[in-house]
Amino acid sequence: MIVFCALIICAMLLVCAGCKKDAGTGGGQTKFEIDKDYQRGPLTVHVRVEKTKMTIAETFLLEFEAAIEPGFEVQMPKVGKELKNFGIVDWDNLGDRLDENNNVVGRCRYRLEPFLSGTFDIPAFTFQFTDVNNPEEKAYELTTEPIETQVTSLLGQQRAELVIADIEDVVGMPEKRSYWWVWILGAMSIIAAVSFWLYLRRKEAIELVRYLAPAHEIAYERLRALVKKDLVKKGKIKEFYEQISNILRHYIEHRFNLRAPERTTEEFLIELATTEVLGADDKAGLAEFLKLSDLVKFAKHNPTTEQIQQTFDLVKNFIEKTKSDEKKIDVTEQMIKAEVA
Repeated sequence: MIVFCALIICAMLLVCAGCKKDAGTGGGQTKFEIDKDYQRGPLTVHVRVEKTKMTIAETFLLEFEAAIEPGFEVQMPKVGKELKNFGIVDWDNLGDRLDENNNVVGRCRYRLEPFLSGTFDIPAFTFQFTDVNNPEEKAYELTTEPIETQVTSLLGQQRAELVIADIEDVVGMPEKRSYWWVWILGAMSIIAAVSFWLYLRRKEAIELVRYLAPAHEIAYERLRALVKKDLVKKGKIKEFYEQISNILRHYIEHRFNLRAPERTTEEFLIELATTEVLGADDKAGLAEFLKLSDLVKFAKHNPTTEQIQQTFDLVKNFIEKTKSDEKKIDVTEQMIKAEVA
């Protein structure tokens, strides 16, 4: 009987410990670098930004919190086209609650990612609120202020840290001699010295530009270059699908060692079905993307604007979901070619 009671007590302690752990991990609070508040009449708004300095491969949170007094209703701003330099990775409506003053508090949270490096503003947003007792009365507005962010390029940071060694001095010419063999010996010495100097310089240059990059950083750089070309706006839909398909295939090869670029869609899908490095949802999304790309490239299919945006978002989200810093690609040869050009 004593043993039975001891087992019951141990089980209860384990359950309590598990509950306490869950409570601690589930209620973690996000720390925001920026928390600005605005007030007009019955409305108080908080605009929070997780961080204002980041690399181009990072994401950050943007949160709106609006507290409205009883008898009034507030409408959250629309977030989409206003974010010209950022994409929405994910968003969540955190629901409404009542504070200690019986004000209705609503929160919306967005996870954003930058498209390019540089200094960009999170734009101002407008909140509208109305008096529920006077529905015919015009809506009032509260507008926030822009928030400046700085986005840095990973490749640019690392290249800026490289130090170029000083060039060795050229060996001086020997003094003039009256004997011909001295001239020949001097010329040979100069040729040997210059050849050795060129060898050292070439070796230093190769060591200087040697660079290993994660597969997702290479893919992000190629996506940004594709965006700059603005092929969709120019009506070059087929060329857009060819390039974005090539970006995704090379990323899959670099990240998962699957020979995607050299194979047809049918051959790649057969190999994809047998591999275990990707989940079922990822496989289905890739299959849908590749089939749509083939329709555009070979069957002259004209996708809608929504399908084109969904295609771009699918590629970005797949890279973001599967990226890893452990697998790096040697891009030394590509960088040397770029320096020579």
